[in-house]
Amino acid sequence: MENEKTIFCGSGKQTHEMFLNLAICLSDIPKEHVNEFNGKKYVNITAVKKKEVDQYGKTHFVKINDFKPESQGAGAATDNSEDLGDLPF
Repeated sequence: MENEKTIFCGSGKQTHEMFLNLAICLSDIPKEHVNEFNGKKYVNITAVKKKEVDQYGKTHFVKINDFKPESQGAGAATDNSEDLGDLPF
């Protein structure tokens, strides 16, 4: 994942201790990062605090969160149907 290119898709400004206003450019989001679930479309994003406030007063930027979990490994839930023995289900 280190070599993957970061996809920036917006920016924002912290306007209050509790509020972070973000603008996301939908045109900058590649279709392969749009997921559909139950007829609705989702994009995983991450808001990151900038090191310095930029010339427009923006304090954060938005990037695509393209994390993909590794396949199930040791300790992950698996199908244990053969271990059920005499259980009726």
